[in-house]
Amino acid sequence: MVSVSVTREVCLPDPLKVSRYRKIPELGPRILFFSGGSALNGLSRTLKHYTHNSIHLVTPFDSGGSSAILRQAFDMPAIGDLRSRLMALADETVLGHPDVYRLFNYRLPKDESQAELRKRLKALVRGRDPLMDAILNPMRSLICNHLMFFIDAMPEDFDLAGASIGNLILAGGYLNNRRDLEPILFLFSKLVNVQGTVRAIVDDDLHLYAELEDGSAVVGQHRLTGKECAPLTSPIKSLRLCESLEQPQFATTQVRKRNRKLIQQAELICYPPGSFHSSLLANLLPEGVGRAIARNRSPKVFIPNQGSDPEQLGMTLEKSLNVLLEHLQRDGEELEVSDLINFILIDSENGHYEGGIPEKRLAELGIDVIDLPVIAPDTGYYHNERLVEALVSLS
Repeated sequence: MVSVSVTREVCLPDPLKVSRYRKIPELGPRILFFSGGSALNGLSRTLKHYTHNSIHLVTPFDSGGSSAILRQAFDMPAIGDLRSRLMALADETVLGHPDVYRLFNYRLPKDESQAELRKRLKALVRGRDPLMDAILNPMRSLICNHLMFFIDAMPEDFDLAGASIGNLILAGGYLNNRRDLEPILFLFSKLVNVQGTVRAIVDDDLHLYAELEDGSAVVGQHRLTGKECAPLTSPIKSLRLCESLEQPQFATTQVRKRNRKLIQQAELICYPPGSFHSSLLANLLPEGVGRAIARNRSPKVFIPNQGSDPEQLGMTLEKSLNVLLEHLQRDGEELEVSDLINFILIDSENGHYEGGIPEKRLAELGIDVIDLPVIAPDTGYYHNERLVEALVSLS
């Protein structure tokens, strides 16, 4: 087999490609996203109608919400965002096992006692709950096995109020597989026929450490996003990984070989909108990510945020681009910009970009501007259908 590089012009959007992939999404392109949180879930629900081969590398560093309770109890990576993306990509037809889909999306009530919630959880495992009763074997046995493993490992003081059953099943599978996420993510994907690939960028139990420009430090993703805690009052100066929330010793980790292979084989690499530091940049912190991206000769596109991202306080679009490149080049300053980012996708008519479009800087870096009407004028946010059509055309 011989590898060659081919340069060609493409039409954006390409009506022929869009129509072909819409008819046969099983043959759709391998578009890879570095993301986390819920920002990309709407796009993912649209994307699965065009390709069943998208790749989603998700950060496991969330330290808030229900993920925080699981992490504190079991010293494990965050799984809530992984479950959320799996559900967004799940087959919503009868072929996708809708009964399993309903179970994985179900949350325990917040207004019942812990004793009642434990009783409800045990009823699920015994098949005495309508949610589980509707699921046929062997799927029911597999699910019950992991859920029972979780119950057996659950601390006495574990708070079940509002807990996601899907998260508990994932946690049980993680513990049951020698603290390895990949086997349970694979099983979870098969159970609901996930139309794509979802993986954690790493399996490590680590947290985010941000140094702010005023000299202070913030530890934990939930303190960066402006959702569970007050928004930052000083811009983020640097982002690193640390071992724990209480004693933030700096840590390093390496991207897994299988994930490196996924990055190197993608037909389009996308740096998508979402929480800039805790979702996008956090994915680039493990060693080996930048080099894997550089080894892939396929196009790479940056899609900047719209609206206000609390994590980008004081950042213009030019500053965001520079910071993104700094993180990509952490694996080695010799990595060329042309191997890391080729395009920036904007909507000059409907988009809002802090500091404007840095045309001079983009020209210096050799990054081409793709200007398309991908933002809905009435909402100011990305139009999922138009954005997906642009991405599949670019791949």
